[in-house]
Amino acid sequence: MKKYRLGVIGLGDTWQQRHAPALHALTDRLEVRAVCDQIAHRAELVVEQFPDAVVVDGYHELASREDVDAIMILSPQWYGALPVMAACDSGKAIYCAAGLELESGEVDAIKGRVEQSGVPFMAEFSRRYAPATLRLKELVATRLGSPRMLFCHQRSARWAAAQKPWEDSPRTTSIRDLVGMVDWCYYIVDRPPTAVTGLMHVDNNSPEEEDYQMMSLDFSRGDSPPGGGPIAQISCGHYMPAEWKEAITYRPMATLQVVCQRGVAFIDLPATLVWFDETGRHQEALESELPVGEQLLRHFHRVMECPRHAKNDLEDACRSFSIVQSARESHRLGRRIKV
Repeated sequence: MKKYRLGVIGLGDTWQQRHAPALHALTDRLEVRAVCDQIAHRAELVVEQFPDAVVVDGYHELASREDVDAIMILSPQWYGALPVMAACDSGKAIYCAAGLELESGEVDAIKGRVEQSGVPFMAEFSRRYAPATLRLKELVATRLGSPRMLFCHQRSARWAAAQKPWEDSPRTTSIRDLVGMVDWCYYIVDRPPTAVTGLMHVDNNSPEEEDYQMMSLDFSRGDSPPGGGPIAQISCGHYMPAEWKEAITYRPMATLQVVCQRGVAFIDLPATLVWFDETGRHQEALESELPVGEQLLRHFHRVMECPRHAKNDLEDACRSFSIVQSARESHRLGRRIKV
């Protein structure tokens, strides 16, 4: 089994909780060799944890290093899509966890560039690899039957006015959340939606930012009437002040509720799954499963060993981003949009 050398660009909000522990657990497969972050001190702290790594000043220099086999892009920061292009130019595999602020034309350009270069590309769809999701997929196939309705919710604190320099912008974070939830529903239903309806609410104190977004996805096939197939309702809210900690955690809805042909399931990430059928309530104990970070990076290693494992990742990422953009357009036009 080959060990791959990684360059990390933009450490992101989940570095300490997800990526660093997973990389320490998978030292037989992956090693960090270079780190680039807009906050130099953060990069220096990472290098202290990974003795073979060095701090690199820019994403282009990192992508060009001969001792780097793959690029992990964990936050867009000011770089945007440029590290993806640099990795393609250098022939390096790409692990993309960043929610890029792009227009639809730019997404098409990136997709074309990655396909032209032939480099392996993996999008970080963390919800797919959560133990509760993997178990739900098994239940759908064996006990619960096909999904009919999905309700996917996320409620977070409003962003603080004094945003830390390394934190992603509110809009980037919101887009990343929505893209992830769209992909989650697509993954569970196992086919892409055919139409979307979107609605947004604007924070009166910050008119340039939306504090709540909702979209409805219709997975009906082309020969079915609207709503004749599975549907999903997705909502993402950042409307409570960060200091209202008790209110934020009060009576939270299940992150995902899935109504199936023969039962219903409730998921709270990463490992809580409760489901019901005609025999009653069932609660799964999933804490012993591999953490999400390890699941993701094990899959990335497989992608580099055999790139066909990621043949649909780029397509799925572009589709989900396009659906989020279509939902915004639906809100602007006040009508349902086919996708």
